[in-house]
Amino acid sequence: MPSTLPDGDPVPRDGALPARALAGLGTRPFGFYVHVPFCVTRCGYCDFNTYTATELRGASRESYADTAIAEIRMARRVLGDADLPVETVFVGGGTPTLLPAGDLGRVLEAIGKEFGLAAGAEVTTESNPETADLAYLSELREAGFTRVSFGMQSVREHVLTVLDRTHTPGRPQQCVAWAREAGFEHVNLDLIYGTPGEGDADWQASLDAAVAAGPDHVSAYALIVEEGTRLATRVRRGELAPPDDDAMADRYLAAEATLGGHGLGWYEISNWAASEEARCRHNLLYWTGGDWWGVGPGAHSHVGGTRWWNVKHPAAYAARLAEETTPAHAREVLEDADRRFERIMLELRLADGCPLGLFDDPAAVRRAVGDGLLVPEAYEAGRAVLTLRGRLLADAVVRDLT
Repeated sequence: MPSTLPDGDPVPRDGALPARALAGLGTRPFGFYVHVPFCVTRCGYCDFNTYTATELRGASRESYADTAIAEIRMARRVLGDADLPVETVFVGGGTPTLLPAGDLGRVLEAIGKEFGLAAGAEVTTESNPETADLAYLSELREAGFTRVSFGMQSVREHVLTVLDRTHTPGRPQQCVAWAREAGFEHVNLDLIYGTPGEGDADWQASLDAAVAAGPDHVSAYALIVEEGTRLATRVRRGELAPPDDDAMADRYLAAEATLGGHGLGWYEISNWAASEEARCRHNLLYWTGGDWWGVGPGAHSHVGGTRWWNVKHPAAYAARLAEETTPAHAREVLEDADRRFERIMLELRLADGCPLGLFDDPAAVRRAVGDGLLVPEAYEAGRAVLTLRGRLLADAVVRDLT
């Protein structure tokens, strides 16, 4: 089962936010994340808040869209009359495309009705390749979705087996073609590297297949063995070897070479895009300190330095909203020092980096430049930008600079 929620401060029953959080509302980018917590099976590496049919106990897919819409209406009440045109919507999971396309369309329609969508708003959904086809994608596009992200992970069947992924070989590539035919201009493929048993040739084959499919965005994530997952149990028992740091670095360098060589430029450590327009604007909102409301069980939200997270189980989530009570489990109000640290941690992952003025120790920054971890030209221009070597050691760089 997914991991437990963190502790925090209690949330008022009506979900009211501190005045400090509401100050400046509308001057920062605003988006919605919609969590769809349903999966046919749970992948062995996944610790996301997802549920199979046998785990729902009092909740159902059929009523989920209406419950999510109830939280969207609550968000409007909590945020008041501020003019908040929604710049990005991201529907994630779980497997959002287990819901009918019409249900996803109704959720998007509710966001538009309550808040309004900004001109040119980015609207993304994730999808398991086995749960989408041309007709489904065409219906999503007609409903207003502008971007779709397919979970490819690998093209090697033995790698997918270790991950407990089940999709037909070639299906993700076919989904990219269907998405293009349906009218989607922006299409992403997700890859995972470092799976036990994956060799250099396996990873290269996945990269080659991904770029050949023709997406304008690729995300490549290092496998993390999360506690409480089946994968962690297998590693602990010695059935599988843990991911190797040196192999991970080699995989990342291969990704940079292959994706960059096919016109996909990195703009965040794990993300490459064919153009500025192809970048995921919703994730950029997260990385640059914007505001977002997270809808759904276990979803996290952030408005003006206040962060909160919803109860986890879909039945508990639905019960709260049926009582017109906030589904929030707890929250925290970030202090200025916390916000500055998070800004450094997130912005330093971006190709644009962050301003040098955020750092308290100029000497540490100069050392990072001298050690080949930060780009000298960017430093001279007043910004900290990771070199390729710095990207490989990003977490350590953040620790050293903060």
